[in-house]
Amino acid sequence: MPNVSVPAGADPLIHVWTRLAPSLTKAAAGYSSAVYEHSSLSIGEFEAARITMARINDCALCLDWRTARDVPSRGEAADVLSEEFYAAVGTNDGALTERERLAAEFAQRYATDHRGMDSAFWARLHAAYTDGELVDLALCVGSWLALGRFNQVFDIDGACRVPSHTPGPSVAPDEH
Repeated sequence: MPNVSVPAGADPLIHVWTRLAPSLTKAAAGYSSAVYEHSSLSIGEFEAARITMARINDCALCLDWRTARDVPSRGEAADVLSEEFYAAVGTNDGALTERERLAAEFAQRYATDHRGMDSAFWARLHAAYTDGELVDLALCVGSWLALGRFNQVFDIDGACRVPSHTPGPSVAPDEH
């Protein structure tokens, strides 16, 4: 049951995101869309950080979401990651690239120990990422932390009708 009043028959997620505080929820949805539409991170880096944050937030919506990106400039189909990729995030099995592992570790630390990001960690980040890419990563992770927890706080994350583990358009799950 959502932690706000929702009219009978209304989808709680849609109601909260479209009817309550619309000037702010519209801006928040715009931020979420920007993360999905304009991040320069590879799909692997993006998803390693995103699924890490979904696990931390225990967000049902985000745990089931799979981001896919079209590659129209190369005339290719959407990049879709395997379930093996998602299972490897947060492990040391060697299936991820260094940048993907760092993206996941950054998300973990950002959410659980942001003051513990020491100089050794930053040295590893700077060896793999440019400053602009790190800002991109931080803005993505910040969006998922804030909006995932928003959905959790109001108990509306389970209301979305996104199909489980089905690649779809590259839109933010917070907008469904």
